[in-house]
Amino acid sequence: MTDHEKEAINKTIQFALDEDLGDGDHTSLATISEEASGAAIMLAKEEGILAGAEVAKMVFKAVDTDLQVDIYLKEGSHIKKGDPILKVWGKSQSILSAERTALNFIQRMSGIATFTNMVASRIQGLNTKLLDTRKTTPANRMVEKLAVKTGGGNNHRFGLYDMIMIKDNHVDFAGGIENAVKKTQKYLKQRGKNLKIEVEVRNFYELDLVLGLNGIDRVMLDNFTPADLKKAVQLVDGRLETEASGGISIDNIRDFAESGVDYISVGALTHQIKSLDISLKAVHQK
Repeated sequence: MTDHEKEAINKTIQFALDEDLGDGDHTSLATISEEASGAAIMLAKEEGILAGAEVAKMVFKAVDTDLQVDIYLKEGSHIKKGDPILKVWGKSQSILSAERTALNFIQRMSGIATFTNMVASRIQGLNTKLLDTRKTTPANRMVEKLAVKTGGGNNHRFGLYDMIMIKDNHVDFAGGIENAVKKTQKYLKQRGKNLKIEVEVRNFYELDLVLGLNGIDRVMLDNFTPADLKKAVQLVDGRLETEASGGISIDNIRDFAESGVDYISVGALTHQIKSLDISLKAVHQK
């Protein structure tokens, strides 16, 4: 995890804790003495790929810097039911106040990593790279994209600011692909920005227009069939990076990847996810 990722994730954690704790965990404050201390083990309740143990630790530390956390398994580990993931000990009130937020992060991140791993395994042995999208939970993009990487996928652009992606609506509003690309190039030059340009195409006519323009880095082939995608990749012939999107699932992704396309983006990696079942159980209290 980079310093930038840590900074962004800490902000997300603080927002999540503010949302959950409000003016205090009144149940724990009412039922447990301030002096009580204890320990708890986080356990996997189903098989999958672990992601988010470090984030869970950050949650515990954000609630109480005196809490101690030992992580037993590395990020990306294959876990099975009953596997211990981490142990936390210290002030009992603090452990309980952090419990749900820590679990929310690690469960969802592990669910994303698990599904990403399943999808990535379907294109193993091919040169195509699996990408995520911006279809993420608001304010949780950093942790969800981190989970994709942990599961064996790759991150597409993080937001609207780090890459130019001219999609169908941009093309339609700008008055065509050529206008959209030329305006983009002028805009980047005026502002001294060096951003890669990707253009989405919906058919072979639009692909031909893109191939006739200079300064484009990648073409997104949207809703092409596997057969048409293969033909499109051959037409591009390495002049641009190629990306496929639309209508792609875990069941058919290999058919698309066998076209030779460079990238396949799958929104479902982050927006159609079942969280992995993980629990926190007290093991000692006094």
